[in-house]
Amino acid sequence: MSQPRVDPPYRIGDVVRLRKTHPCGSSDWEVIRTGIDFGLKCLGCGRRVMVPRHRFERSVKERLKIGDGVPRLPGMPAGGEPSAT
Repeated sequence: MSQPRVDPPYRIGDVVRLRKTHPCGSSDWEVIRTGIDFGLKCLGCGRRVMVPRHRFERSVKERLKIGDGVPRLPGMPAGGEPSAT
């Protein structure tokens, strides 16, 4: 008997598609915070929202991209080190 497929837990930087679309027309969101609540950023308009974990997990349709789990600060490049300018 095979094991059921289990996705790894959601991480910061994941891009997910939710079942319902945002009023701006996009249904793709980036995970910007995890925990008991999830912080999400709309990839269409940039709006940020907080969603309880159980509601988030029910509303995810698919995971489009797996993030690296490292939070991004404004002005910080993807490598994680601030630029020496």
